[in-house]
Amino acid sequence: MRNLFLALRASLFYTGYALLTIWFCGTGVLFFKFLPYNIRSRYILGWNVCTIYWARCVLGLKFVIHGRENLPNNKSYVALSKHQSQWETYFLQYFLAPVCIVLKKELLKVPVFGWGLALVEPIAIDRSNPKQALKKIQTDGVATIAKGRNVLIFPEGTRINPGQTSNYARGGANIAVAAQAPIIPIAHNAGVYWPADKFLKYPGTIHIVIGQPIDTTDKTSREVNDLAKQWIESEVAKLPNQR
Repeated sequence: MRNLFLALRASLFYTGYALLTIWFCGTGVLFFKFLPYNIRSRYILGWNVCTIYWARCVLGLKFVIHGRENLPNNKSYVALSKHQSQWETYFLQYFLAPVCIVLKKELLKVPVFGWGLALVEPIAIDRSNPKQALKKIQTDGVATIAKGRNVLIFPEGTRINPGQTSNYARGGANIAVAAQAPIIPIAHNAGVYWPADKFLKYPGTIHIVIGQPIDTTDKTSREVNDLAKQWIESEVAKLPNQR
């Protein structure tokens, strides 16, 4: 019975999510495409905000933010986040705005959804060509920092189940070192309640922990990447991992 109830809630959530996607992406392309970045990105991020609060209302997915004071107020940065679900991609895009997210270019080809993503100017990479992808991440990432925007990267590259970890690619660290920008490490446990590639979602409170800036001055990308990984994984291990 519980799974049936969860399935009904998930169905209601995805119905609302689909309508939100059609509305924001469709109207965004029709009416906001040719407007300045600040205006169109703010509009599209309304989609993210509505999605997070729709998930809260329908799925019972609450969240608590720890370390908000660690975000720089007047300096662009590179955020490196744990990747466990879709939830954090929606949340961090608006919470860290103005931010440029690194994603696979195939997402921009998804009808309606991809059109909306394109309006916020992500760094879209071709995963089939890793060498070229790394070059594009660094070039576009440094240019993004120079514009006064932040960069968001999930260094594991794909969603990882709670309790597991993977290699952290150095793309984000390369940007930070080249742009002389700090790294903001982010830990969370969203995958406990929003399992990757699963239809059912579970009520609970997601904890997002924002670490202190990692200074990249006189450090290599490998050094700052390792520091970020150590902090993120140690913080994730402290968070609730049971529903």
